[in-house]
Amino acid sequence: MNELVVAQLSRMETDRLKGYKELLDFYYGKQWETKSRRNERRLTFNYAKVFIEKVTSYLMGGMSFAVDPGEDSDRARDGARRAETALKRVYSENYLEQLDLETEIDCAALGDGCYKVTWDAAEKRVRVTAPDVQGIYAWSAGDDTSRLWRVAARYQLSREEVEYLHGIKSKNKTAVIVEIWTERDFELYMDNALFEAKVNPYGFIPFVIFPNLREPKKFWGVSDLPQVMESQRELNRSMSQLSRILELSGNPIAVLENVEESEDIAVRPGAVWNIPEDAKAYLLDLLQGGGVNLHINYIDLVYRAMHDLSESPRSAFGGVERDMSGVALEIELQPLLQKVARKRIIRTAAYNRRNEMILKLLEKFGGEDFSGRGQLKVVWGPVLPRDIESRVNSEQVMVQTGMHSRRTAMGEIGVADPDCEFKKWLEERESILKMNKELNARAGRNGARESAATSRTEGIEE
Repeated sequence: MNELVVAQLSRMETDRLKGYKELLDFYYGKQWETKSRRNERRLTFNYAKVFIEKVTSYLMGGMSFAVDPGEDSDRARDGARRAETALKRVYSENYLEQLDLETEIDCAALGDGCYKVTWDAAEKRVRVTAPDVQGIYAWSAGDDTSRLWRVAARYQLSREEVEYLHGIKSKNKTAVIVEIWTERDFELYMDNALFEAKVNPYGFIPFVIFPNLREPKKFWGVSDLPQVMESQRELNRSMSQLSRILELSGNPIAVLENVEESEDIAVRPGAVWNIPEDAKAYLLDLLQGGGVNLHINYIDLVYRAMHDLSESPRSAFGGVERDMSGVALEIELQPLLQKVARKRIIRTAAYNRRNEMILKLLEKFGGEDFSGRGQLKVVWGPVLPRDIESRVNSEQVMVQTGMHSRRTAMGEIGVADPDCEFKKWLEERESILKMNKELNARAGRNGARESAATSRTEGIEE
């Protein structure tokens, strides 16, 4: 029974949850720290949001999954094929390509992501969802942050949702639901009261919690936003200031010297001013002396600092202003490639755990068998565009000289499942050889008949 834990959840990890709220506000453009004064112009150029979405696009480009056979046998290869087919079916049923992209954007903004893998008894299929990490609480096993022994999920349901999902009518408009999972038990609480308690039907905690980027020795991750927050705010302030200067220059300030009173002084084309003899009048030129260039240069400096801190060079946005070779472009984008590589290390482990849960549920509740399937793996697409023709020619030479196998060459070129493709190639080769053999035999029989006919014709002529 976890009544005490449920009652304390709303007061637990308040700093983490407060940080999530601040990060989300910043991501959606609430980036000024103080309230605006009356008639104060405040511009927001939300590069932080663009950085996150751009890096996520590079991260998720061309991702797929494969299963390596555990051994070189027909049974192992068949198990691997069945496992791959089952995973593709689950991914299609749950629209995981879209869900993964949305979750990765959310993870990059908040610093943490979460998936939940359960069995839908009504539809008899695996259901994969992405709970809001702001309602997730986790307890790790001692100093091993990779092992969880308890996970709690806290969320709200409307009165109609409670009746639809749980078959009871709530007295309140909304109800606070808390799920507590361990490897052995499952408990469901509604408004701090125990509603259901049973043995965990899965035998494992059906949550995959992973960080965006991990801090050493810490469970919760780090967002992409803190690195660019200060420079983002400075960019907004500088651009707003420059905008005000340009606005005032377009509507210049009239300066009157030695004038105690002024009436009907208006700045407009053809305006005539009546002022005393010893007085002077002129328009204040805020752009005089090239002062505006100082603002522009400072903005460029802040802009470059944002790209450096976000590890997203300008060329990642398609801003290459000169012809560059593939190697030069790779060097130019090296910071982005390193950031994507760090994220992919974490995501590989998370997606493999999720796929492992999917296969376990299919075996336990779907009656499927994936014995001997081998090792799960994530196949990541190339971050940068590749010259596929040049790469294919290079790998062809490697195969012909015996330096590479066909499977290795397929993997180097970027084929998602080299083993499956090699099997298809063998089947095609066998079919072609069989067809050629039949054609040759048919041609031989036709040739023999033509030879016999020719011999008979020559005998008649003689």
